[in-house]
Amino acid sequence: MKKVSVLGVGLVGSAIAIDLARGFDVTAYDVDQLRLGRLSREHGIKTVQADLGKAEAIHSAVKDADIVVNALPGFMGFATLKEVIISGKDVVDISFFPEDAFDLDELAREKGVTAIVDCGVAPGMGNIICGYHNERMQMTEYRCYVGGLPMRRQWPFQYKAVFSPIDVIEEYTRPARFVQNRQVVVRPALSDVELLDFEPVGTLEAFNTDGLRTLLKTMDIPNMIEKTLRYPGTAEYMMVLRETGLFDKQEIDVRGQKIRPIDVAASLLFPKWRLEQGEKEFTIMRVLCEGVEQGKRVRYEYDLFDQTDEETGTTSMARTTGYTCTAAVNLLAQGMYTHKGISPPEYIATGEENFKFILDYLAQRGVIYKVKRHGLK
Repeated sequence: MKKVSVLGVGLVGSAIAIDLARGFDVTAYDVDQLRLGRLSREHGIKTVQADLGKAEAIHSAVKDADIVVNALPGFMGFATLKEVIISGKDVVDISFFPEDAFDLDELAREKGVTAIVDCGVAPGMGNIICGYHNERMQMTEYRCYVGGLPMRRQWPFQYKAVFSPIDVIEEYTRPARFVQNRQVVVRPALSDVELLDFEPVGTLEAFNTDGLRTLLKTMDIPNMIEKTLRYPGTAEYMMVLRETGLFDKQEIDVRGQKIRPIDVAASLLFPKWRLEQGEKEFTIMRVLCEGVEQGKRVRYEYDLFDQTDEETGTTSMARTTGYTCTAAVNLLAQGMYTHKGISPPEYIATGEENFKFILDYLAQRGVIYKVKRHGLK
């Protein structure tokens, strides 16, 4: 049985460890003993408390592993991935760090490592769908709309953080890049709001965030954009907080004390964004791939609506993100994907077999993408 080290067991990392424990010898690592204790007590998973902000702790955690999963927050992700690659271990990464993963490509090739990055729901599954269709038609447009939201809309935020809250704030501050007529356009996050209808939720708002990531380098598609979905009104009040300076990382002086505004904002917001015990949430996504296929203009539409698993309490964001990651771990373990170097998700499912494997793997866990093909004039 192959050994897998899971680094970080928050909401998503825990779901990954539990799913992989079905077929792998899993050891979970985290600094939080409460999280580890639940995994050990309720699921019989081996756990080790470790400060993964230290390189020696990372090397110790992965030394006996066949495959590593990096599920740490984004601010730790790049440095952690680098240390895992230095250790010569194949890895699937969902930390969604802001740095350019391709900066580690040469190192990964030298070490003979397959490093699949950004392998969640979006980025992740959206990239996989894009890469698959880009191999089969001349794509002219890629659009992805995605969001994770609580079922219950509660004033004032109508939002709960279903992944690392600090990464949520990063979505609202990092400039958004998209492609228009083959040119990379940079706009502020939260800009260009549009209202869209989704079954069974109703009307949501979509706004620019920096979600294309590796697609900006790997895909030669004239028009590409990804937007985040929230309940209507979110973009405006988040812009108010951002423009007030509450998301700034630069220290300011307050009565002789040096503080970062983002630390104050995080302390105030995170408790209000925490899911309550038993609270339900959902993930919703629509991916549109347009282009010319066999001489005809077509559009493929993938729609996902997934809810909290009531039986296990696993959040939908953990399911949709985590099971895409664990599908990729299985591809590596079974030798179905062997490309050395940095591999964004759009690389791993260009072949029919791998694409079908991932969709089937997700469907077996109740994460189902509904697909429609439309003819265009």
